[in-house]
Amino acid sequence: MIEMNHAAKIGVWLHPDSAGYNWKHGQNLFQLYIEEILSHAGVPFRKFEDADSLKNYEPDIILIAHHGEKETDIVRLEQWIKNGATVIDYGSLNRMASKLGCREIRCREAVYAELDEVSFGDINSSLRAVRVKPWIPEEQSSSVIQSYGTLRLGKKGTEIAPARLTFRIGKGKLIRWNVDIPSTIVWMQQGREPVFQDGIPSLDGTGDIDEGILKADDGSEMDWDKDRTVTGTGVPYFHIPYADLWREVMIQQLIAESDALELTLPLLDYWPEGTEQVAMISHDSDFNVEEAAHTTLQVLEECGVRSTWCMIEPGYSPSIYKLIQEQGHELAFHYNALEKEGGIWSPDEFNRQLDVIRRSTGASIISNKNHYTRFEGWGEFFRWCEDSGIQADQTRGPSKKGNVGFPFGTCHPYYPIAWADEHNRIYSVLQIGFLTQDLEHPSLPDVSVIKPFLEAVAGVRGVAHFLFHQQHIHQLPAVRDAVRSLVAAARSMGYAFWTCEEITKWEQSRRSARLYVETDRSFYAEQLPQGAVMLTPVNESERSLEDGNRVIRFGVPCHKQVDFSRTLTEQQI
Repeated sequence: MIEMNHAAKIGVWLHPDSAGYNWKHGQNLFQLYIEEILSHAGVPFRKFEDADSLKNYEPDIILIAHHGEKETDIVRLEQWIKNGATVIDYGSLNRMASKLGCREIRCREAVYAELDEVSFGDINSSLRAVRVKPWIPEEQSSSVIQSYGTLRLGKKGTEIAPARLTFRIGKGKLIRWNVDIPSTIVWMQQGREPVFQDGIPSLDGTGDIDEGILKADDGSEMDWDKDRTVTGTGVPYFHIPYADLWREVMIQQLIAESDALELTLPLLDYWPEGTEQVAMISHDSDFNVEEAAHTTLQVLEECGVRSTWCMIEPGYSPSIYKLIQEQGHELAFHYNALEKEGGIWSPDEFNRQLDVIRRSTGASIISNKNHYTRFEGWGEFFRWCEDSGIQADQTRGPSKKGNVGFPFGTCHPYYPIAWADEHNRIYSVLQIGFLTQDLEHPSLPDVSVIKPFLEAVAGVRGVAHFLFHQQHIHQLPAVRDAVRSLVAAARSMGYAFWTCEEITKWEQSRRSARLYVETDRSFYAEQLPQGAVMLTPVNESERSLEDGNRVIRFGVPCHKQVDFSRTLTEQQI
């Protein structure tokens, strides 16, 4: 157990009756994704649906998931601020606009946020935001309003509003983001609507996603022109993990606001001691050619890495499965719903195919990737996974040469959110998307993407997941060399290679830890997995002091404390 004092009390406020009214009318409340963002970042917080309980706990910082629309709700919120709380809102509270000397303007387009006070290593570009509800201060306003950053239509386009506004009210303050950050993250990761039709292809012919097959990338919210760059050999790719950077913006602000209150924000680090970022290689067996399996095993043994093998029906013979498992690789599922191959998108067919693979491999099988990245709807597939014991999915990745990289804005493991019909609950199926398929295949990118992909993933400390089909490794020497180049480059940058199952079990063990701050601001971390790292941001006045046990997290120097109190037999991975 790890303890510390003077920790900030973080509260997330959800008005249950008002939320129920919205759900009754089919309205999504993606602001609830705040909980998943904080949980993944290892932030201790309490969620409140009862105003009296929140008042008794007296959070130092309150994040608004959903506030309620009645006048009594607004008055109560104002009172919390007047009493000294720092309240952070993401694009709501419109009933307060005029009272605070502002007016809302309509903006249904994606914008780009310039955040001057925030820097993320080499990535200092403006951040794409796909869900905004801007306020602008009235010229005659008597309120004291501080404006930060800029929202533009296009990366160098017209300025429409500040990125956020700060209002001093009594002893506290209200910080109102003009970007709905939680919804922006959701829309990037999952799309703004269910997948029911083809997406819009790129004009340069490298992203022909309109081929009549419903896929994950039909729901991508990235712009073909504004959000891609090219490598030195001319390969186009989505180069910025926008959703991950927005997560960093949220956490960095919580650290800064805690520091302003002379408090600290303890954090549970993403990875265990000695691991900075993770690389993952997966394979889709597709044609189930056993000679290709042998070639792939030889290349992996030469490189000294373990990988995840997604098996499509009917799969390999038992002798091949034995070799795969003996060499420490993970056996996973490759669900085939591609109609032209006789596939069916249905829960019965999903379970039938999964049962075939489980019986033939003799493995429990906890992870999956859909063949051809087939996907439709919003949450039905995640429900199938939950019901069948699939704990992780890898489907969300590019299907074309021109949309490799970050078409969903993220390289982090995350749990997706449900639609309004399920009250926007969080599914228990970890998403681990991939960056590209089969480097050096004639119809796919070359190895020039390896370095920028690894650098971008390292910048946010996520998972660099590369997909290589066994068939292409076997048939194409250039693809085999690409695997070798990837492994060498990743190791030179300090990456650790994990399987999908290992990533999943680690994230599950992190989420099982008990992180809480008592009313007196005493912090406790219990049930930590072996090697877990707790972080304490260094306050601004002490950042110039020497500390050999210091790391940079979310752009802030942090002191780290490692918990080795549990034995290996107690681990959940």
